[in-house]
Order: sequence, then C-alpha cells, then structure tokens
Amino acid sequence: MKRTVCSIFAAMVSVVCVNAQEEASHFTFQFGAGFTQGAGRTGSYTDTGWNTTWGFGYNFNSYVGAMINVGDSQLGINSGTLANIGFHGGDINMLTATLDPVVHLTPNGRFDLYVTGGGGVFRRYQDVSAPTVAFFGATPISSSYSVVKPGVDIGVGVALGTRWHGKFYAEAKYDHMYNGFQHTDFLPVTFGFRW
Repeated sequence: MKRTVCSIFAAMVSVVCVNAQEEASHFTFQFGAGFTQGAGRTGSYTDTGWNTTWGFGYNFNSYVGAMINVGDSQLGINSGTLANIGFHGGDINMLTATLDPVVHLTPNGRFDLYVTGGGGVFRRYQDVSAPTVAFFGATPISSSYSVVKPGVDIGVGVALGTRWHGKFYAEAKYDHMYNGFQHTDFLPVTFGFRW
C-alpha cells in the first residue's frame, strides 16, 4: 500500500514538473507562529499549545519545491493527567526538523493552494514538577524525559500574494513521531509570511 501511494505521488510530481510553464523565484524562506493541538492518544493528555516555525527552500518551478522546516511546539499536560501522576505542572516540547516537498496546486494566482509533507528528526522533551514541603519551605521536585526519533508530517496550506513578491500563509499539518506504541501525534496550525 505504501509503495503504491509513493509511486502515485512520484508520478503526479513528475507530470506537474513536465507541464510547468511559468518560472518561479527559486529561493524561498518563511517564518510563522500559531497554535498546536495534540491528536489521538497525545490529545487525550495535553492542552492546546502554541508553535513557532521557520524554514528555507528551493522552488524547482512554479508547481514544485522543497522546504527545510524547523518547528517548535509547546503543549501543556492537562490537569487530569497531572493529578493522576501526582504532579502540579508539566509540559511537552516538540522540536522538529523536516525536509518537505511542496506541490502548488494553484501557483499562478494570488491565491496559492498547496500540499506538503515529508519527514525528518523529532525531539520530544517532557517535564513535570511538583512542590514538596521541606523544613524551610517548599522545594520543587521535577522529572524530565527527552527522546529523539524519526517522524513524518503531511499538511495543506494556502498563501495569499502581496505586491512585494511575498505571501501571507496559513498551514495545517499532521505530525507523527515514531516511538513504538508511545508515538506522539500533534497538529500545528501556523500563520506566517513567505518570501
């Protein structure tokens, strides 16, 4: 199944490359920020958080490009989960670095609809803390955990052109970090500017 999907995607990209007629500006960069929602099992123990992202890339033509994206998402651990494990505060930080091909479906207008997806390296850092009562006052106890694993992302976005060659964009992605049965899934929604 995966091999069939990859073959179809590669064929579509090849057709788009052959049919591309308008030259795009080759080098591009972007930056943005937004909100992040946990998905699946991850969503059951996290609150909505925030994200920041930046990236740079190359447009092969007006239809196909590739971006190197670095993202940082922060999700709080919800109060029910913290109460169950005996802590008062905690959060999860997801740092991602991915190589993402981009296919522009409507590149020649001011309204650019595109799809993107790829993979790379994901780092999850989790920290929980709780105060304890000591003889001279409260002393915080904390526990942290960090792991680096491969991950994938897939998303869709829309960019609106400006007269200065830049575009404002809105993008939603599904990110999945492989870690056995303890995988991490989250949905960053980002608003930013691309040149």
